[in-house]
Amino acid sequence: MIEVAGLSKSYWVHRREQHFGAVVASLFRRRTEEVVALRDVHFSIRDGERVGFLGPNGAGKTTLMKVLCGLLHPSGGSARVDGYVPYERAPDYLRRMTMVMGGKSQLIWDLPPADSFEMIRAVYGIPSATFRVTLGELVDLLALGPLMHKPTRQLSLGERMRCEFAAALLHQPKVLFLDEPTIGLDAGMQAAVRDFILAYNRAHGATVLLTSHYMQDVAAICPRVVVINHGTLVYDGDLRDFVRTVKPEKVVSFRWSGSVLPGPLLAAWALRPTPDGRIEARVGNERVPELVRAVMALPEMADLMIEDPSLDDVLREVYGQAGVEAAA
Repeated sequence: MIEVAGLSKSYWVHRREQHFGAVVASLFRRRTEEVVALRDVHFSIRDGERVGFLGPNGAGKTTLMKVLCGLLHPSGGSARVDGYVPYERAPDYLRRMTMVMGGKSQLIWDLPPADSFEMIRAVYGIPSATFRVTLGELVDLLALGPLMHKPTRQLSLGERMRCEFAAALLHQPKVLFLDEPTIGLDAGMQAAVRDFILAYNRAHGATVLLTSHYMQDVAAICPRVVVINHGTLVYDGDLRDFVRTVKPEKVVSFRWSGSVLPGPLLAAWALRPTPDGRIEARVGNERVPELVRAVMALPEMADLMIEDPSLDDVLREVYGQAGVEAAA
């Protein structure tokens, strides 16, 4: 479905000092500097896959999404989506994809969503019968019934984002580019949006590309991740393998009702308290049974848990290593 080869994107930005002399000098000669947003990126995505794009702010994720949507021309390399060159903006391609950006709206502010949906039907030339069936499905999936005839400006952020998803999917796209779709939503609404994306993927076999700083979104939706830092592809593969490769350890935690933990146990395993009142240690996979036996011998122990490191911890380590390498 998506083929990216040697994709690069650079910007030229103006730089100047803040003092008055620099302001005057910039009227006659402006100093420019090249900023590389993407550098020789390669990957391919199969039809129907769900892929998460991860990276810190400024890593190049949104730039990559905009190139694949046709909003930006690359500086080098090539990209094809469903056989189309995105930045040629062929009408057939635009009918097969959609992009949802958190905080950006395509609904008409002073009109109810029902009127905006009718406008989108006309823009895409969707047959009336098909439109009614698709809209009915989206209204049911997203619980939009009470919102259809309220002015958009009177909707809450969560209600508006549900309507944004419906607007983006009325033409039944085969490729979904989702850039921070749950930004600003509460935990309940984030979960509802995640469930909807998975339901749409199963029902229509759509390919989903997601960027998000909420790691719960990525873990729930995307079995595969592409990690980008400083415009360079750092990792491309299975999410679980990514966690195991970067941090090959387990987090063993438990609750303890005693007063003071035994000194030898503390020294041997570097146990430490957590903000939620638990005691935890991070150990290699091969040492987990030994630690569990030692902890189980404590009479005051309860609620033992063995988990993988969180995706947030893994990404912090990856970004830190990539930052050091880039500085070097």
